[in-house]
Amino acid sequence: MDTNLRKRIRAGDHDAFGALFDAYARSVYNHAFRLTGEWSTAEDVVSLTFLEAWRLREKLDEDGGSPRPWLLGIATNVARNSRRAARRHAAAVARLPRDETVRDFADEVAGRLDDTTQLALVRTALAKLRRVEREVLALCVWSGLDYQSAAEALGVPVGTVRSRLSRARTKLAKHMEPPHPHGQMRGDRTTAVRPIREGNR
Repeated sequence: MDTNLRKRIRAGDHDAFGALFDAYARSVYNHAFRLTGEWSTAEDVVSLTFLEAWRLREKLDEDGGSPRPWLLGIATNVARNSRRAARRHAAAVARLPRDETVRDFADEVAGRLDDTTQLALVRTALAKLRRVEREVLALCVWSGLDYQSAAEALGVPVGTVRSRLSRARTKLAKHMEPPHPHGQMRGDRTTAVRPIREGNR
């Protein structure tokens, strides 16, 4: 992104911000889905991320490279807040009288994916990671940020990113492969931790 466009965004130019959205909405969506595991929640995170980016536009440096780390950092914070809100909602639902039923959307969401078995395996494995490990995995492995950019997005030192990613890879590889019926392991359990690069614009 050139300096002029950054200045226009900082100044509140709607056309420039629209160009920002067009360029990075898909990347933000992919990141949000990897953090939340839900299509509808990821869509909400995208909307909230760009609303927050507009509110914080003056914090975007006038000089610099891709604004992608900045946007993904905002998306990470939005996803955290969304998870907290979901937990509060679940707690409220749990307090409802038992004769009231609440529709379960889990099957509907899973049905939109080609391989629900693999999805369940991935989500179970990811659930075993700490939140900070899931976030650095999503940024570095799936969104393709380098250590420095991920550190910028999360507001932590580069060394912290390295150590969290190392732990996340180890744990995820351990939990990704289901046991073979005869007690043996099968398949390539490293598939989920191979980098899937989206490219740095």
